[in-house]
Amino acid sequence: MKHFFLLFALTLFSLCSYAQNEHSAASAYVSQASDVQVSGSGVVIKLLADDTVGSRHQRFILKLPDGQTLLIAHNIDLAPKLSSLAIGDHVEFYGEYQWNRKGGVVHWTHHDPAGRHPNGWLKHKGMTYP
Repeated sequence: MKHFFLLFALTLFSLCSYAQNEHSAASAYVSQASDVQVSGSGVVIKLLADDTVGSRHQRFILKLPDGQTLLIAHNIDLAPKLSSLAIGDHVEFYGEYQWNRKGGVVHWTHHDPAGRHPNGWLKHKGMTYP
């Protein structure tokens, strides 16, 4: 029973650490932060081919309200692919941000089957893709 409570406490601490590091994509970009949870929304400006090397990812670029661009890399081995995604569509997101000069990348837009990372998601046309 001690081990259960220790594991529970470590998991809770880990999730709280992620919550304390939550940012907007804009603030994460300005501060050149990485490995932080971000949320926001934008309009699809470019559809990219799926990344099929290793874990498969659906990839597309959003333009955020402030003009920043953001690559979304959505793991389609762990979550459903956004169906009928098109340029001009509005997409909301919650996931982990990685800084780069082009605006950054958001990944972990899905559940964590191991339960060690905050669950991310995408919302498109009234559907949530966990």
